[in-house]
Amino acid sequence: MYSVYQHWDPLKVCVVGRSYAPEFYSWIKTPHVRKLFERIAIETEEDYQNIITKLKSFGVEILRPTVVADSDYYLIPTESRYHPPPMMPRDFSTMIGNTFFEKLKVIGGYESIVEHVIAQGNTVKNDFDRSVINGAMVSRIGKDLFFSTKHYTQDQHKLKTEIDQEFTHTRNHIVNTGGHGDGVYCPVTPGLIISLYDVPTYADTFPGWEVVYLPGQSWDAIEAFGILKHKNRGKWWIPGFEYDSEVIDTVEQWLGYWTGYVEETVFDVNMLIIDPKNVIVFNYNKQVFQALERYGITPHIVPFRHRYFWDGGIHCVTSDLHREGTRQDYFSYRG
Repeated sequence: MYSVYQHWDPLKVCVVGRSYAPEFYSWIKTPHVRKLFERIAIETEEDYQNIITKLKSFGVEILRPTVVADSDYYLIPTESRYHPPPMMPRDFSTMIGNTFFEKLKVIGGYESIVEHVIAQGNTVKNDFDRSVINGAMVSRIGKDLFFSTKHYTQDQHKLKTEIDQEFTHTRNHIVNTGGHGDGVYCPVTPGLIISLYDVPTYADTFPGWEVVYLPGQSWDAIEAFGILKHKNRGKWWIPGFEYDSEVIDTVEQWLGYWTGYVEETVFDVNMLIIDPKNVIVFNYNKQVFQALERYGITPHIVPFRHRYFWDGGIHCVTSDLHREGTRQDYFSYRG
């Protein structure tokens, strides 16, 4: 039976997402736009393969979703839009203890993953109405679970009550991140948090832990993104195509369900922990690397060239199904 109790325990089984093949974009009539998305498809799969190679070098078993070749299969006729590819398993699933929470059926392609988990003897729950029980919204730290808020004004008391009803054998906490927690902070190892900005509740939720903040990691510093932001409300970015109205119109009209809100994601925070001494990141950050070095952790850079379009960090495009280890208590004084 699979289980995950701490997200820094040795990773053994992991889902890696998948995008559509270049042929998917044959419906795009404008040649340079079609060529652009064909290139994105090719390079995205190349980057996925590099992630897979790195994970396999640590003995991790890889599972992947499936896609069909016919793009019409994914068309929503009533809306003239396409379903998104199964690229972000973390945003739709998480293993907490030995229970797998999922709403993967919403986007398709993950049926074999769910069947595989069931075959291991795990319980699968797909009652995802709350939308906070997914890998982007919860940090699993032994007996303590830390859930993110969907927005800053969310009723935290109500959220805590709902969480406590579902998870009766853990100590449950709320971190007011105002969205996907894995785009705001990452507890990398006991005692260390990498965070985009100050979250006042750290003093209560992680007392005594070092918090390394990343100042200046703002989209306002990237002029080209600012240009496009006025046109797409900060949802996505393809560098070099900020003024290309045909590219912008294609994404906004046909691929609107694919893009999230890239402005809320800082990829230096979004990390995948392989084991207590190794993590995967998408790019170099001096402050992050210095902090990891102090704790004896080696960062491994595996680029994901189109993360600004897909709005996904390394944590998003993967989902850990099984890690070695049993549940620990890192805050035993809490009783």
